[in-house]
Amino acid sequence: MKKIILLMTVLLIGTGIQAQTDVELKLTLRDGNVVSGTSKIANVSLVTDFGKLEVPIKNVTSLDLGISPDKSITEKVGNLIKQLANSNEQMRKTAYDELVKMEIKAIPAIAEFIYSSKYEPSTFTDYTADGVLSELQAKYGVDESVSSKDIVSIDYQYTMGGTYDFAKIDLKTEYGTLSIPKDKIKHIDVMYTGGGPADEMTFKLIGSKHISSNTNGGWFKTGIMVKTGQKLMINASGEITFASLSGSKYKPDGTISGAAAIEPAYEGDYNTGSTYPTYGNVVYKIGENSLEVLKAGAKFNGTAKSTGMLYISIYETVYSAANTGSYTVKIKVK
Repeated sequence: MKKIILLMTVLLIGTGIQAQTDVELKLTLRDGNVVSGTSKIANVSLVTDFGKLEVPIKNVTSLDLGISPDKSITEKVGNLIKQLANSNEQMRKTAYDELVKMEIKAIPAIAEFIYSSKYEPSTFTDYTADGVLSELQAKYGVDESVSSKDIVSIDYQYTMGGTYDFAKIDLKTEYGTLSIPKDKIKHIDVMYTGGGPADEMTFKLIGSKHISSNTNGGWFKTGIMVKTGQKLMINASGEITFASLSGSKYKPDGTISGAAAIEPAYEGDYNTGSTYPTYGNVVYKIGENSLEVLKAGAKFNGTAKSTGMLYISIYETVYSAANTGSYTVKIKVK
């Protein structure tokens, strides 16, 4: 995984959470099970190599949980692995059995020792260090690519590696509240619904990417879950130059300048007040697979017509990676 470490340049835009609110989480466990529910989390406290980073939960897209090595067992692990080369079979078996009974945090220590200059592979094939590692990985549902760091994804644009220091998550589900230990969790998807009028999130739509007709990432996943009837406010500003439309410049309300300005927009003049989107409009949809493209324009105040994840994009029926410019989009959900 490519990790982009940004401190000074990452702008966590938007006002702080006024009160701790229920956040919808989807937890993928190491055993393959998926559990969804709500939890009261305000911030993710990530300890990085460059200091501690407090990320508001509404800016967190997801978390991939690594396995932090337990330094206190490093010496013990090394001694037991060395014992696997002992000529006495019973001593080899005893060391092997003790290693495979260890907790999940022994996995990084064992892997680190195997790949170090201290490791001398045993000439015996019955009880091996590689066998120990494979058994523990299978036991805890860990693959070889697991990181020693927790990786937090911020605003669907940046990733940061560090340690998210928590012991468990108390998740309120339809079957009751579950306390799930960190070691059991592989991945967390965060679906922030917003807790009041002060909760505003800001996003940037890039003209060379976030185009509604771009089938490869054209729709920006905001991470905001909306429910039918919720008040939704979208305000946008900026300018896009469409290479696909003779290099004309468009604004979120559909205003155009340049070659295309002398021609009527294909779907209708932007001054008509039509609810149908025109070129350059900010548009939204609710749910990844929704086919209903809804016009937001430069300013939208309305209600969500369905329940699901909110996606936003820039309306154009032809996609060109040569487009330039961007829109800044602010969203509030009440």
